[in-house]
Amino acid sequence: MQEKVLVLISSIRQDLETIAEIFEALACHPLEVDADDDRLIVVGYRLHNLYNAFENVFEGIAAVFENSIDEAGRWHVQLLERMRLDTMPLRPAVIDDAAYDALDELRRFRHLFRHAYGTRLDPPRLQLVVRKAMALEGVYRAQVERFVGYLEGLVG
Repeated sequence: MQEKVLVLISSIRQDLETIAEIFEALACHPLEVDADDDRLIVVGYRLHNLYNAFENVFEGIAAVFENSIDEAGRWHVQLLERMRLDTMPLRPAVIDDAAYDALDELRRFRHLFRHAYGTRLDPPRLQLVVRKAMALEGVYRAQVERFVGYLEGLVG
């Protein structure tokens, strides 16, 4: 178990760096109200990647602590829901309800972005997702770092 936890810590730290880079890219090029389709696609792609990076963190945690997700069709939803659960003595919650709400919005957008390839992105809807992502930026790191601290305590 100790080796798995050490690998998980390293993986989470690497993903946190990627997440920070994606947030920086989003902040450097804000979404304008009258953005053209190419700009909408770039922002959508970054939001898609942002959720993927978070989901990678959560998959790693679930692999070490939970072992499986029950329903194949709902596993993305279940994985995110589990991350806000405190399952002590197994593990503490990774995120709080506010982070969950923002991440759930990103998850739903990522699904749309992946599967609606023939549909034009809606600028007001995309702005809403960007606002949720930027709100998440202010809270996610402390929450995930707190969880990493818990992991470090497991390995001494």
